Amino acid sequence: MIERLLRTFISVTLPKKIVPLSDMLKTTVNSQKDNVKWVNSGNIHLTLKFLGHTPLETADEINEILKNLVANHSGMELSISGTGCFPKIERPRVLWLGVEGDIEPLQEFVSDLNIKLEKLGFPLDENEYIPHITLARIKYPPKDTPDITNFINTSYDPIKFNINRIRFMSSELFPNGPIYSILGTYFLGENPK
Repeated sequence: MIERLLRTFISVTLPKKIVPLSDMLKTTVNSQKDNVKWVNSGNIHLTLKFLGHTPLETADEINEILKNLVANHSGMELSISGTGCFPKIERPRVLWLGVEGDIEPLQEFVSDLNIKLEKLGFPLDENEYIPHITLARIKYPPKDTPDITNFINTSYDPIKFNINRIRFMSSELFPNGPIYSILGTYFLGENPK
């Protein structure tokens, strides 16, 4: 019997105000169209944990973990502010928006999530969780490294948002971009039933 695998992640949905910001920021990057892959506006999210290939039968256990975990954490108010890239401006691979505010409760949630998921075989993240919103990925080797100077130097009014629900998502990859499906939605501070 072939084991069915889902490509999954745990995330937070962001306010719709981010779409015009993303559209504007696309105009700041000079590049060949084929080497900078922008995230479709409907798919922009804040990733809490990328799980990758997940056995279908494990999805129920992950949902149970999330259901219990959200009861021990309250909602959070943060803001989207600033731009950045990984790993460095001279050779960027990921373009992102920053997340600011009291991020410690979010980091604690992600730490608790990592500990619970490790028991299911998902490895702990080696680095501290730094919240950011991926807007684009850059394929290498490009003929020319894109100039992201204007992207990095763009300023905008911070966008406040609340984190009051967490989503367990699956992602199917297609040539025009991934299609996301919701596997579970959990509200912070709610007791499991």
